[in-house]
Amino acid sequence: MKILGIGNAIVDVICKVKDSFLSDNSLTKSTMKLVDESEFKKLLSNLKIEETISGGSIANSIAGLSQLGNKVGFIGKVNDDDLGQKYEDGLKKEKVEYFYSKKKEKLPTGTCLILITPDSERTMCTFLGTAGKINENDVDIDAVKNSEMIFLEGYLWDEGDPKKAFDKAIKNSNKAAMSLSDLFCVERHKPHFLNLVKNNLNIIFANEQEILSLINTTNFNEVIEFGKKLGKLLIITRGEKGSVAIQKNEVVECNSKKNLKIVDLTGAGDLFAAGFLHGFINNLTIKESLEKGTEMSSKIIQKIGARLK
Repeated sequence: MKILGIGNAIVDVICKVKDSFLSDNSLTKSTMKLVDESEFKKLLSNLKIEETISGGSIANSIAGLSQLGNKVGFIGKVNDDDLGQKYEDGLKKEKVEYFYSKKKEKLPTGTCLILITPDSERTMCTFLGTAGKINENDVDIDAVKNSEMIFLEGYLWDEGDPKKAFDKAIKNSNKAAMSLSDLFCVERHKPHFLNLVKNNLNIIFANEQEILSLINTTNFNEVIEFGKKLGKLLIITRGEKGSVAIQKNEVVECNSKKNLKIVDLTGAGDLFAAGFLHGFINNLTIKESLEKGTEMSSKIIQKIGARLK
């Protein structure tokens, strides 16, 4: 197997809202907020659902990799409930091997409310449910060892059982890649993420905000210097400014595509990672891999949701 993703198994519930909905509910645009089940239901009660789809950041990347013809798998915790079944069916439809046997859990399958404002930005409210309870016993060691690379998400990292699952996966992997996931996520776990980036990972994906926060700077030149000293492969997406990959002293840049009809930015980073990793594992150059990532993210932002049909 080429890549095994390990992440939060979340069902995405997509709704269009006005900016006032965010301010009325004290939500910060373009970030992800963790909510409990009652808050999730309260928010959803005032909204019209556009689409419900199997999601989760890394699962979106893995589905993208599968669509590009790569043999991939996924580990993520769901409950044996209606949404859990939908989640599994969604992965199978994408030809992703699912290395998890669902069973009855105390908490329901995780759900993420994706709120799309008129400017196409997405703001997420996530009820992790049982997804956030992933533990080391949920990690299939054979699946980890039999894949060329594992791909983890920062969203998954949390003290206790998820951290143990994370550590077990990295320790047994041939190569480990990770997405920093979200600015708030980085700020919550900064020392741990910095340690992972410096000592445990081979490939790191971040957007500009996340990497600036991680190293406590506002100057992108300092990010370049940090990346050169890091000695790993650091890939940064910069929105309209394109993307950049840093590996030792090599800095490769790629422009973003212009004049796109942007509908929804959900999944832009996930599909960028899918395109880049597709290039990387199929021996394309760093530049070609960045271009493939840009192509995939350009496609996804011109449609609703985080999965290409």
